[in-house]
Amino acid sequence: MDQRERPSPHEIRRAQQDNPKIREHDLAARLGISEAELVAAHCGLSAVRVEPRVNDVLTGLETVGEVMALTRNESAMHEKIGVYDKVVTGNKHALVLGDDIDLRVFPKVWAHGFAVEKRNGEDISRSLQFFDAAGKAMHKVQLGAASDLDAYRKLVVQLESCNQAPIVAVKASQVDDDSEVPDQAAAVEDLREHWSQLTNVHQFFGMLKTLKLSRCDAVRMVGENYAWALDKDAIGAMFQQAAEDEMPIMCFVGNRGCIQIHSGPVKLIKTIGPWINVLDETFHLHLGTHHICEVWAVRKPTKDGHVTSLEAYGADGKMIIQFFGKRHEGEGEREDWRFLAETLPRIPGPTAA
Repeated sequence: MDQRERPSPHEIRRAQQDNPKIREHDLAARLGISEAELVAAHCGLSAVRVEPRVNDVLTGLETVGEVMALTRNESAMHEKIGVYDKVVTGNKHALVLGDDIDLRVFPKVWAHGFAVEKRNGEDISRSLQFFDAAGKAMHKVQLGAASDLDAYRKLVVQLESCNQAPIVAVKASQVDDDSEVPDQAAAVEDLREHWSQLTNVHQFFGMLKTLKLSRCDAVRMVGENYAWALDKDAIGAMFQQAAEDEMPIMCFVGNRGCIQIHSGPVKLIKTIGPWINVLDETFHLHLGTHHICEVWAVRKPTKDGHVTSLEAYGADGKMIIQFFGKRHEGEGEREDWRFLAETLPRIPGPTAA
C-alpha cells in the first residue's frame, strides 16, 4: 500500500475511537498500516515522539523503578514486572541483567519511539513504545503504581524528538537471508561436525552464520542425537509438568530488536482456546499455539555437559519461543529438566547419518 492509500492520522484516531476494545496491533493490521503509524497518529495529543537511543533509554529506566517490560512477536507476548537493573550498554548489543527484567537488545534495529498516555476515566496509563523501521513493535515499557513518575517525565524530556509529526515513514519488513544448501548430504556432515565441537550455547548463532543455515533448517538436518521433533502439544505438557514440580525454567521470546527472558518457576497456567497463558505475579506469557507448526527438543554440547532446549517454530520457519531449564554459566543442566525434555511425546523421524 503506498502512502496515498494509507488512512490519515485523523482517520486512524477515529478508527480507534470506534473500536476501543481492539488491541493496537490488531487494529493496525485491520487498517493496513503498521503499529508505529497507528501510535504516531496521536503525536501532539496523547503521544510524544522520542528518540530510540537504546543506551539512554535503558540507563534512564534504571531510575524509574518498577515497571512492566513487554516484548512480543506475532505469536507470543512476554511480560515481566520488575526494575531495569544491571544495564550494560553497547552499540551492537545492550543488556539488562536484573533479577526480573532480563533483556538482550539490538540497538540498530530500533527506529521509532513514542511516549504514550491513555486515559480511561480517571486513570492514566503511561508507556514507552519502540518500533523497527517497518513499524513493528520491538519493546514496550508500561508504568505501574510503583513507578517513579518524575523520573519517567525527565526521561521523556531527555529523549523527546524535534520531529513531532503525526506520520512516520515506514519501510518494508526486512527478510532474513537464509541461504539454500546446494549439497544436502555434505551440509549434514559439516553441520554435525561443527555442532559436535560447540562448547557454549552462545556459539550456536556463529555456527549457523558460518554454515549459512537458518536455525530451523539446522535442527531439521542434524539428526536425532542432537534434535528431535515433538508433538505440538509438548509445550502445554511442559508447562503443566514444570508448574506441578515447581521447576525453574528459562523462557525466551524475541524479535529482531529485543529478546526477553524469564528465569524461574511458573505457577498459574491457563489455556483459553489456542492460547497458553502464564498468569503469575511478575511474569505473564500469552502463546498462540495455533501459530506453532513445529516443536523440537534440541541438544547442544557445552563444556559443562550438553544442555537441552525446547523450541517452537512458525510456518515461516522462524522461532516463536524457546525454553531451557534454569541454569547459570558453569553449571550443568538440571536433571529434572533434562528428563522432562527427553520424555515429551516425540514425532518419529529419520536419523541423520
